[in-house]
Amino acid sequence: MINALIIDVKDNVAIAIEQITKGTDINYKLNNKVLSLKALSDIQIYHKFATKDIIKGNPIVKYGEHIGIAAKNIKAGEHVHIHNVESHRENL
Repeated sequence: MINALIIDVKDNVAIAIEQITKGTDINYKLNNKVLSLKALSDIQIYHKFATKDIIKGNPIVKYGEHIGIAAKNIKAGEHVHIHNVESHRENL
């Protein structure tokens, strides 16, 4: 069952479209293919999670645009929010 949405092929985060509990499967479509990974943390509905590992200092990409910088290493399946993202504006 699809429980997440990715907007753009360049994105490294997707959006939970329902509450996701740590340890459950996250499923989303990309290029008409269903991709799956394990949730490494609880993810609230409409919050972001990493679809691939993101190294500290690398951009967070949503809607095909840089929306922030990883404040620490973020693993695929981990919740992406203010606890692990720095403002993109500070780096402009």
